[in-house]
Amino acid sequence: MLKALRFFGWPLLAGVLIATLIIQRYPQWVGLPSLDVNLQQAPQTNSVVQGPVTYADAVVIAAPAVVNLYTTKVINKPAHPLFEDPQFRRYFGDNGPKQRRMESSLGSGVIMSPEGYILTNNHVTTGADQIVVALRDGRETLARVVGSDPETDLAVLKIDLKSLPSITIGRSEALRVGDVALAIGNPFGVGQTVTMGIISATGRNQLGLNSYEDFIQTDAAINPGNSGGALVDANGNLTGINTAIFSKSGGSQGIGFAIPVKLAMEVMKSIIEHGQVIRGWLGIEVQPLTKELAESFGLTGRPGIVVAGIFRDGPAQKAGLQLGDVILSIDGEPAGDGRKSMNQVARIKPTDKVAIQVMRNGKEIKLSAEIGLRPPPAPVKEEE
Repeated sequence: MLKALRFFGWPLLAGVLIATLIIQRYPQWVGLPSLDVNLQQAPQTNSVVQGPVTYADAVVIAAPAVVNLYTTKVINKPAHPLFEDPQFRRYFGDNGPKQRRMESSLGSGVIMSPEGYILTNNHVTTGADQIVVALRDGRETLARVVGSDPETDLAVLKIDLKSLPSITIGRSEALRVGDVALAIGNPFGVGQTVTMGIISATGRNQLGLNSYEDFIQTDAAINPGNSGGALVDANGNLTGINTAIFSKSGGSQGIGFAIPVKLAMEVMKSIIEHGQVIRGWLGIEVQPLTKELAESFGLTGRPGIVVAGIFRDGPAQKAGLQLGDVILSIDGEPAGDGRKSMNQVARIKPTDKVAIQVMRNGKEIKLSAEIGLRPPPAPVKEEE
């Protein structure tokens, strides 16, 4: 009996399998409806193949032009902590004995041209009596300050060496959120270091860091000592000068800021040519046009800025602007953002005339102002 089952079992099983295959392949032969399935392959994305697998080539291009800066300055400090006590100074003044002390700090810079011009941050070089520049190839030399611009926190240095590498200039205005960003500098003085991240945002302002703000935000690690260093793209082109971080600990927390290279180049050119940054000036202080103010002026839905202060004998006063005027446009550009509008004015050449459209007492009027030269900011008092 067992032999009979073995004999008939295998042919039977094979028949069942063949019948199943026939029904699946040709259901119409047995009267079953056919089911057409259209199999489509998901389209391939190019996110995996975009960009280089390594950024070593970008570093090879950019890193030689990034330098380490070591600054020193001599300051006068009270000879004893007692002389720093507010109560002691209240009764005895600041005439106590002092001793001279040497303070040192570090930062980074970027060689912008073979002639030896270097861009760095103003806060790196302010008050320095001596600035030593150390190149990646091992050479060291002293630098002199050509000029600085506290309002953008930029400074231009000059060194006199031969065969200098220089950075390739990129297009900061073409950056997109998500682009790769490499930060090159000298964090904590450990030596030249490269960190990688992405562009987190562009056009950051109202941070309270500088008078003129248009920052690139990145999560590439930026630490003390990186100030003045390079922010470059995946091809090694300079896109920004690293300047600040947002941190509660003093170290990188993934929120760093760089000055766009387009702005940095404009500042450097003006400093080299004129010894200072030439900026246009209207001589006014402005405040935002809030919803409540807009309703009171009958300007609901229209952009504008309110004139909150006017400098005596300044361009605005000479043009006839008054306190409480709502500026609707300057030189044809809508004035919905006070900082943006003042930056626009700063880019206008002094002595040029611009049209200003304002709302005053419910009526629109047009004024013409001759742009003046923005006066330098008040100097910060240094310790003696």
